Amino acid sequence: MTDADLVHAASSGSDAAFSRIVERHQGAVRNFLRRMLARGWIESDDVAQDVFIVAWREIGRLEDPAGLRAWLLGIAWRRAQDGTRAAFRRAVRDGAWSQSRDASCGGSAEDRIALAQAMGRLPPPVRACVALCVADGWSHAEAAQALDLPIGTVKSHVSRGRARLLSMLGGGDDA
Repeated sequence: MTDADLVHAASSGSDAAFSRIVERHQGAVRNFLRRMLARGWIESDDVAQDVFIVAWREIGRLEDPAGLRAWLLGIAWRRAQDGTRAAFRRAVRDGAWSQSRDASCGGSAEDRIALAQAMGRLPPPVRACVALCVADGWSHAEAAQALDLPIGTVKSHVSRGRARLLSMLGGGDDA
């Protein structure tokens, strides 16, 4: 069954079709959110769950069923932004924001930790573009659609993001 078939069935109330949508796309949504939420102010799995709740409620409004993945990642982007802003405000208000990411993820390779920390220091829109275009191999046009940004903005975010990552990681020869 294609995504479009599943969207049409889910729009008609099919729980089974929506379950297949979740199974098919949850990996991409979770991976995107893990990279987006590298600072750790909110949990990526919580946001991913919220993305699919929103998608279930709004599936009937999806204009292009063939663009399901981009639509889901667009929801993920907006939910991550909302959640990050709210969590940051809470952390600042509580005076605990400086301790938000002291603990590292156990068991990861040193390079992977360094990359995750560097990604966490990128501004959220730049991080989203780098995550989609560099890490996931999306085209600039696909990322622009998912993030609802002009394609030129996506291109410049990817270029600047790569340069900042290389600078932060002390590299320059590896692209």
